[in-house]
Amino acid sequence: MREPEPEQPASLRAVQVAQTRAALLAAGRRLFGENGFRSTSVEDLAREARVTTGALYHHFPTKTALFEAVFMQAHIDLLMAATTAAQSTADDGPAKKRDDLARGVDAFLDGILQPDIQRILVLDGPAVLGLARFTELDEQYAHAAIMHALVSVAEAGATQIDDPDTTTSLLLGALTRGAMLIANSADPVETRHAVARSMRSLLNAFTAPD
Repeated sequence: MREPEPEQPASLRAVQVAQTRAALLAAGRRLFGENGFRSTSVEDLAREARVTTGALYHHFPTKTALFEAVFMQAHIDLLMAATTAAQSTADDGPAKKRDDLARGVDAFLDGILQPDIQRILVLDGPAVLGLARFTELDEQYAHAAIMHALVSVAEAGATQIDDPDTTTSLLLGALTRGAMLIANSADPVETRHAVARSMRSLLNAFTAPD
């Protein structure tokens, strides 16, 4: 009689679970980014990740749940790129702080030009997730990051903002709308530059004189 195989250690199972989830996220990022949500099937995703559809459903109960995880990952990647671009150097003067904020906005808009980011975050995001969930996820990380940048600029004496929380929501709304303009434009690069100019004008409206 064949003896039962020994159970895998919990640590090994955890590694395998993490690897499967990472493979599914990578498959979703590529296929959702290239083909869009509607044109990507569960079978396509499982085949790309080299797992069974059962394994996919073990990690994500629906295709929409996987899309939401991919959406959050792409959103975080975009915010990290913008935050890195906005990092201050040794010069923390008011003018430098304002320029840091503008560079962060520029990096965000550059990210929207990437086809996979554009399709996942802007074109498919609201339709797949629904407006309420899309807005919730859009604000989950972006609001805190933008408000931190605004408060930093204010503390350097480079801006005059009485209500950072409300101002942050308005700026985030402008960025989200700007991303939609870029994604739906016949000339995305030119529209990106136009949005960047308008965002700089908007930011300058809050700034105090040096």
